[in-house]
Amino acid sequence: MQFKINKAAIIHAKRATRKYLHNEFRDKLSQAKISVQLCALALLFAIIASLVIILFRLSLVWAEQYLHSDAIDIGTTFYDWRSYLPILGALLIWLLSLLGSKRYQRMGIAYVLHRFKLHYGKVPLQSAPGQFFQALMALMTNFSVGKEGPAIHLGAVSASVLAEKFSLPDNSVRIMCASGIAAGIAAIFNAPLAAVLFVFEVIVREYKIHYFFPIMISAICGAVSSQLVFGNIHEYDLINVIHIPLDHYPILLIGGIVLGCAAALFNFSLVKVTATGQHWPLLYRLLIAGAITTVVGLVMPQALGSGDLAITEAISEHPSLLFLIALLLAKMLATVAAIGFGVPGGLIGPLYGIGALIGAILALIISLLFPSVAPYIGLYTVIGMTAMMGVCLSAPLAALVALLELTNDASIILPAMFVTIPAYLVAYQGFNTNSMLLKQLDIMELGYKVAPLNQGLQQKGVRVLMNKRFVIVNDDDELLLEVLKRAAGRPVLVRNAKGVIEMLRLEIQSAEDTTTLSRQPMLGLPDSATLNEAYEALAPKRAGEVYIYRSDNQHVVGVISWTNLLQEIRSGQI
Repeated sequence: MQFKINKAAIIHAKRATRKYLHNEFRDKLSQAKISVQLCALALLFAIIASLVIILFRLSLVWAEQYLHSDAIDIGTTFYDWRSYLPILGALLIWLLSLLGSKRYQRMGIAYVLHRFKLHYGKVPLQSAPGQFFQALMALMTNFSVGKEGPAIHLGAVSASVLAEKFSLPDNSVRIMCASGIAAGIAAIFNAPLAAVLFVFEVIVREYKIHYFFPIMISAICGAVSSQLVFGNIHEYDLINVIHIPLDHYPILLIGGIVLGCAAALFNFSLVKVTATGQHWPLLYRLLIAGAITTVVGLVMPQALGSGDLAITEAISEHPSLLFLIALLLAKMLATVAAIGFGVPGGLIGPLYGIGALIGAILALIISLLFPSVAPYIGLYTVIGMTAMMGVCLSAPLAALVALLELTNDASIILPAMFVTIPAYLVAYQGFNTNSMLLKQLDIMELGYKVAPLNQGLQQKGVRVLMNKRFVIVNDDDELLLEVLKRAAGRPVLVRNAKGVIEMLRLEIQSAEDTTTLSRQPMLGLPDSATLNEAYEALAPKRAGEVYIYRSDNQHVVGVISWTNLLQEIRSGQI
């Protein structure tokens, strides 16, 4: 008998210990602070996200080996069946879209940004298959789109879905989503630092120290995964970059102004086409994009694909100026048609191609007047790539670091910075340009703006502030007064016959010198919610309390009052 009692006590102690550790774990994640738990989860989820991206890259490599084993000869494009792949791809993308629900057809970087800002980074799992296979089809069939779009979407889905499966607090789900995005970008480009900066500049759009380490760990994981499978490859390290002397910098300034004008023109064209085709049936948009891409490919096959073919032409030994200008126009047309009419894919790859062509064209034109510029065509090419990405996506620092990692050459830093500044100022102040991603969100009528107060409140979970010392009783009028007297100032919650939780208060009627019990219905929030949900529930009356529950309202774990919430806001920690 004694053995049974001890065994039961041990089992009870183990359960109590597990419960305590679980609550401590969730309390840590609810805080807006660096924690080992957060970093460990980021690493775990980044491994899964990286594997998904590696699978996507391997599928694309296999498809390209089969479809593009031989280069398309310009003289035989009309007779080569691969020249008509964009039309076939448009039909296949449309058929794939029919297999899924219309509710989950939105995808890409702009959609992920919307979910990150307004839904704590919770990207529906049902959107992942469509993004994976439709983007794979778009890239296989030569549309002018990039690989980073699906990488960002799939990385966000992988991490956020796992975070929800682990029932993490919403503020941590958002961090996991950002970490998954970093892992995806790093796994695609083998550029971990650029991935970190891109997430902060484009997705998070603010710097928080407790975001930094999980995102950095995830980027490292993505880059290591890429290197293990594909090797430590720097995609553009073959570009011949020569350190430019200081007396060439006035010429670079002119190049920056031209690049700013070009970026503004490209953004304007893409926004116009996106807005025009927004409400057209998907099949029509895809077929138009496929037809335009096919025509462009028949005349200028180097304009197809993500941007590698255009970059190859830009850095060739003796490029023709007229040919590069024609290729630039063809590349811009193919990109605007594909992205503007909704072909799934990213924008960075095509921007690299366009920027490389503009940089090479500038170098060739300037070399006619100043022959000493001729050896620096490779540098102008990289500078054009940096400026186009930085200006069009409003991410100048991420663009600079990305090209630094992709070329593996630090000599681009100073001239690229020197060119990006005037390009950015010309585009944004001279032509009133804005980030392409934000313009897409405005066109799609998807929100992304959050008030500073709400944004601060979203950084912390309700478990940080909730009062765990409370009393909860079932409805019994005869005992409630006694319970309230013995509660010693702790909140007293009553669960009535209908299962509704109410706050019990003792009110003194001064006129009659009597005391009466009053009940105030309470709103319940899951313990995964943030302080923002508590604020929105209590702000209309500027008073009251909400109760916090775990799993369901039968398991109440805490209470948050308006008074405590207001003190937290005024403390300056929000």
